[in-house]
Amino acid sequence: MYRCALSWILIVWVAAMANSLSHANSKETGSRPNVLVLVTDDQRPDTIAALGNTIIQTPNLDLLAKNGSVFTRAICAYPICTPSRAEILTGCSAFRSGVMDFGRKINPDLVPWAMAMRDAGYQTCYVGKWHNSGRPSTHGYIETRGLFGGGGGRWWKDQVDHHGREVSGYRGWIFQTDERELFPDQGIGLTPDISSKFADAAISLIEEELDKPFFLHVNFTAPHDPLLMPPGYEDKYDPDKIPLPKSFLPRHPFDHGNFEGRDEKLLPWPRTSKDVREDLAVYYAVISDMDEQVGRVLDALKKAGKWDNTIIAFSSDHGLAMGSHGLRGKQNMYEHTIGVPFMLCGPGVPAGKRFAAQTYLRDLYPTICDLAGVPIPDSVEGRSLQPVLSGKVESIYPHVFGYFRNFQRMIRTDRWKLIHYPHINRYQLFDLENDPQELRDLSAEARSRSVIEDLRGKLESWQKEVGDPLVQK
Repeated sequence: MYRCALSWILIVWVAAMANSLSHANSKETGSRPNVLVLVTDDQRPDTIAALGNTIIQTPNLDLLAKNGSVFTRAICAYPICTPSRAEILTGCSAFRSGVMDFGRKINPDLVPWAMAMRDAGYQTCYVGKWHNSGRPSTHGYIETRGLFGGGGGRWWKDQVDHHGREVSGYRGWIFQTDERELFPDQGIGLTPDISSKFADAAISLIEEELDKPFFLHVNFTAPHDPLLMPPGYEDKYDPDKIPLPKSFLPRHPFDHGNFEGRDEKLLPWPRTSKDVREDLAVYYAVISDMDEQVGRVLDALKKAGKWDNTIIAFSSDHGLAMGSHGLRGKQNMYEHTIGVPFMLCGPGVPAGKRFAAQTYLRDLYPTICDLAGVPIPDSVEGRSLQPVLSGKVESIYPHVFGYFRNFQRMIRTDRWKLIHYPHINRYQLFDLENDPQELRDLSAEARSRSVIEDLRGKLESWQKEVGDPLVQK
């Protein structure tokens, strides 16, 4: 009898402990913050009012900057949509992700960001532009809404841009439910109000009552071309009152490796001040419209009572030249293009801070994991910025690197930037401390030789380390 009673007590105690541990784990998962990741397309880092642009109006991005932290020297590494978005999805460089250009499949040995969040108990959701191999569900997203699928080598030409020219763009559609048919024969194409469609989808997910935290990844198409004027924004910006970029040129001084690319054909050569100002006016309007939609998403968080417990990350896949240095597109290593806006806001993030620590887009993945208490997979190449946010360190990287196909390689330190153009065996050297607009190339000056040799050595060592085919091991 005594042994029977003791056994029964033991069974009851074990069951109670198991239930207690299960409740504790559930509580721990439930107490984790929500995560909202907002990514734009082709947005220069200098297009946010709170960060110094006196022309553009971005009150909602300004709110994120005020309530959070800004990394002012973030870069995308490879300024093309597909590899840059793969960098965000995997936390790895293009050399490791395997996505060095359009259409290449992401390395299956890597653990996608959404998969890591899903496995940690998050409801992973995807909204907006999908521009990588597979589908969101193959990369860890449980639910998709407002999906825009682009590419497939097909083009549509059914609208005109603000210059009155017929425009072509990626074939794509909006889906309000799921991804079962990512590339169907019919659908809704890119429209001037497309940012509102993405916001609608994101808001519908935020309003849902879930028994676990959400990881919501929203990819806007704005302000990627074709630049279609959003409804109600026709008179928002007067082209005659928009200043030209300080680095404006009619033509880039040499072929940087993409003179014949589609992006550079969006404006005629030579670039004129009239064309560039008109381009910037609608570019700013598209960004302001997108900002308004971001505001709707943020308001939804507040109305749902989720604002205080949501980490928000905002960035873009890369910048854009828009007439700077005589270029129109994104395939270059200048600050206006290789640089990206990079803001964090929410639990664990100090408010109103600016950090000059160099960082990559791929650092978003481990940083958010760190802030949310999610294990960082071993496959992740990026580094958490939490030590910078907490004030433990001032920097993570002594230098960062950029690359575009076989035409450009770049190394940037706190002060210097060296760009190599292998196809024409040419270098550029800029002193970013004294010349932040990159107006004066110092590579031909005798006093720059030691700096160039030092940077070249570091650049070539890194190329060998990552297996760059342009250098011999």
